[in-house]
Amino acid sequence: MTTTQTTQLILASASPRRRELLQQIDMQFHVHVVEIDETPNANERPSDYVLRMAETKAAAAYKNLREEHKKFGRLVILSADTSVICDELILGKPFDKDAARKQLKMLSGREHLVLTSVAVLAADEGQEVTLVQSIVSESRVEFVQLTTDEIEKYLQTDEPYDKAGSYAVQGLAAQFIKNINGSYSGIMGLPLYETAQLLAAANIQTL
Repeated sequence: MTTTQTTQLILASASPRRRELLQQIDMQFHVHVVEIDETPNANERPSDYVLRMAETKAAAAYKNLREEHKKFGRLVILSADTSVICDELILGKPFDKDAARKQLKMLSGREHLVLTSVAVLAADEGQEVTLVQSIVSESRVEFVQLTTDEIEKYLQTDEPYDKAGSYAVQGLAAQFIKNINGSYSGIMGLPLYETAQLLAAANIQTL
């Protein structure tokens, strides 16, 4: 990879999947986790919601790191948000086993939508924010009809509980997926094609 000497890339996410995906394209970065209010607004469209989440995370990370900006030189912050959409409902991370069970039953035997937004915020040394760009990647995932036994066995694993929609496309739940139309890495949590394009716009090249 090539970057300007003083550029520091920050991933504003706690997701280990996003770290793995950035490493896959040979990015060097630091992680800065931010906590934001993830409550959807009234009548907010899912695509608007995920975009707002990614942009809010990037802005929050910049606010936290602003005082250390001189140490970093040029600062580029990358953030993302993923939501699973079924019946126009945003399915986030389940808060317990019953919530995960309900989500998996909703997805069983049906196609659903996975939206992942990516936002990039850049600030040159000694200056305020000079670049903010964001996108939404849209993918469709079709589940096979799940039996009660399959759902209950899956719920006994650790996999469903920190994932939007209660499943991991790259994990045990891969055997539930009949068809994917879209970005596999986007379903994991960071669409690499779109991410590389946004990073290139911020003068960070992946090759």
